[in-house]
Amino acid sequence: MKGWNGKLLRVDLTKGKTKVQEYSEDLAKRFVGGRGFAVKLLWDELKPGTDPLSPENMLIFATGPLTGFIIPNSGKMVVASKSPLTGGYGDGNLGTMASPNLRKAGLDAIVITGKAEKPSYLLIEDDTHEIRDASDLWGLDSYKSEAKLKAEHGAASGALLIGPSGENLARIATVVSQEGRAGGRPGMGAVMGSKNLKAVVVHGTKDLPAHDPEKLKELGRKGFQVITGKDNYKFWKRQGTMATVEWCQEANTLPTHNFREGIFEYASEIDGNTMEKMTIKQKGCPNCNMMCGNVITDTEDRESELDYENVVMLGSNIGIGDLRQVGTLNRMCDELGLDTIGAGSCIGFAMEASEKKLIDLDITWGDFEGAKKLLTDMAYMKDFGATLGLGTRKAAEKIGGGAPGFAMHVKGLECSAYDCHLCPGMSLSFGTSPIGAHHKDAWVISWEISTGRREHYDEDKADKVIEFQRIRGGMFESLVTCRFPWIELGYELDYYPEFIEAATGVSMGLDDLWGLGDRIYALIRAFWVREYGGVWDRTMDYPPVRWFDEPLTRGALKGMHLDRGRYDGLLQVYYDRRGWDDRGIPTRATMEGLGLGVEADELGEYVDLR
Repeated sequence: MKGWNGKLLRVDLTKGKTKVQEYSEDLAKRFVGGRGFAVKLLWDELKPGTDPLSPENMLIFATGPLTGFIIPNSGKMVVASKSPLTGGYGDGNLGTMASPNLRKAGLDAIVITGKAEKPSYLLIEDDTHEIRDASDLWGLDSYKSEAKLKAEHGAASGALLIGPSGENLARIATVVSQEGRAGGRPGMGAVMGSKNLKAVVVHGTKDLPAHDPEKLKELGRKGFQVITGKDNYKFWKRQGTMATVEWCQEANTLPTHNFREGIFEYASEIDGNTMEKMTIKQKGCPNCNMMCGNVITDTEDRESELDYENVVMLGSNIGIGDLRQVGTLNRMCDELGLDTIGAGSCIGFAMEASEKKLIDLDITWGDFEGAKKLLTDMAYMKDFGATLGLGTRKAAEKIGGGAPGFAMHVKGLECSAYDCHLCPGMSLSFGTSPIGAHHKDAWVISWEISTGRREHYDEDKADKVIEFQRIRGGMFESLVTCRFPWIELGYELDYYPEFIEAATGVSMGLDDLWGLGDRIYALIRAFWVREYGGVWDRTMDYPPVRWFDEPLTRGALKGMHLDRGRYDGLLQVYYDRRGWDDRGIPTRATMEGLGLGVEADELGEYVDLR
């Protein structure tokens, strides 16, 4: 095969052994890479019902056939596992030097099982694969650990690490790289920590095997030029995702005080315009010319890399209107290896629980010092942080009372930074995301607001969610490349089949890629149903009850909330379009039509397939 290396690395930490394995051309063509590889490997090899934090769980790092080539935004990889936060399929992507290095080491993926006897790290240097002692790294934050590893293995190497939160099995722990890049919101860092694996370090020097290298180089050069020529490029370079703060404030969708409201009185103090005045440098992923990481100096005179999600969840959502304070909380999360979205949601949940006197904790909205302490306590799983570190769903269950009513999650994963009191399309996106309430797969809120959201539950919203899921969650998550050139600057999707053919020699049009997305989504949903023992119904795809039951009390949308009955109707349209039954389970005919007949037979052992 060209484009693909055709090899993955198997690592058994219990036995201390590694093995390179070739994978089939059928896997490459039907699942492509990244998320596609991850869910297929988990489905085929993970014993149903496996404890996510047991040695038997699998931790997968997977690239795609475009990863590492000099084309726009090709420096990403997917990290996936069975999630200890949700109990279902979990993944995330992150931009890191480990991505091109893994490909240049002749590998497309790493599959890790077992548990090391003592803290360890995996070192990959071309064809050399070693499991090394990491006792001197255990307990260090991600920044200090990476600095030590880079000093030993070279600045050109790529490192994937966990901080103290992963070591202590906080369920909202992520995998971190390059002092601010993170991925794996559904507890991928905890899975890594459960295996006594502190880091994966990769250095590769081989050439990538393109089908038509000259054509691919030319397409890459053209791609970078097209991106810099887009109308919004200069503004994007100045603000990146941070322009969304002002936009969400104007649209009444800015999460405030644990998603109670959609506007924040100090929004202008944490928006992109304020950040522009404070930015000292920018950071991006490998092979990116539209860097999204804007770095400011925080309250401790340390550098903090900001984007929209972390600023809002650690800002307006918890009542903090000082960007330097937000920067400090964000940098702490990166050092500790905590998901910024999950951490901000957990703190907001704790502030509301304290306000309602459901817990004995003295913390109020805007309490910067209290937020800092909670972050540390979550990472080390101590005091009330040991409860919050389980995620808002389990924390609410432990607290009881009315707490589940303001735990802002879907399937256990905390909501990303968009208030959806009056966004049924984005609510559907959160509800049907393959990992829980995440925006990455179908960020339809901009389209929804621009086309008229008020009281609209039209079928086209279900169609748009599926369209975006096919593009963002299917194509981009499997190739693996970043979606920003397309969604933010309008870089045409037609370029990607050209990239694929030049890299692999395989003709794969956009329709083929949409089919890939449908196949992946059906198999991920099957994985969820299997891991939940066949106990599944449509309420699993509902957004948080707050958006139904508690109207907004401020702003132009005062009094507005989601309509439960109309949302359910929209959800049914989504199921019908996907070929899933009224429980939200793919039908046997749908699975067979997607080439998943064997998987359908296996799923039929857990649930009655219709």
